[in-house]
Amino acid sequence: MIKQPPSLFQTLIGIGVALVGLGLALGAIGISSTAGYGGVGPNFLPWLIAVALLLCGGFIVWESRSGGFRSMDVPTGAPMAYWPGFVWVSAGLLANAALITSIGFIFSCTLCFVLAVQGLRGAAGRADRRPVAWLKDVLIGMAIAAPVYWTFTQFLAINLPGITSTGWL
Repeated sequence: MIKQPPSLFQTLIGIGVALVGLGLALGAIGISSTAGYGGVGPNFLPWLIAVALLLCGGFIVWESRSGGFRSMDVPTGAPMAYWPGFVWVSAGLLANAALITSIGFIFSCTLCFVLAVQGLRGAAGRADRRPVAWLKDVLIGMAIAAPVYWTFTQFLAINLPGITSTGWL
């Protein structure tokens, strides 16, 4: 196998991942370590993720400096970004963040799903703006969001924003 020169972009990705891990570790310092349910404190998961990101970032830097990612597939897809799809997905995420406390988890996540699906379909060249497609996406989004909401509120006793106080909607 021929050794390739190090890739600057791959190295920068690794450094970026390690920096995110370092930032998470710095944030985890301020979290209480008092053990709770299950014997672990609230800082356990942030520390676990920080260490994993630091290890992954270090591995990516090492891999890129020792010849780059040798088994990468040839890039597929369009040569240019599909900006309308980006706008659809971004609108879904922003709408979810803006509306979750006023229309509740289920409806805001359903809206996010519908808008993201429109963007992803458009990026794949299969845009479908018919009313029946929108209705189908709404029903699928609700079928995904409602059980997640109910699992968190009813079984795990974790409060998520709803539009009623019953925990079912």
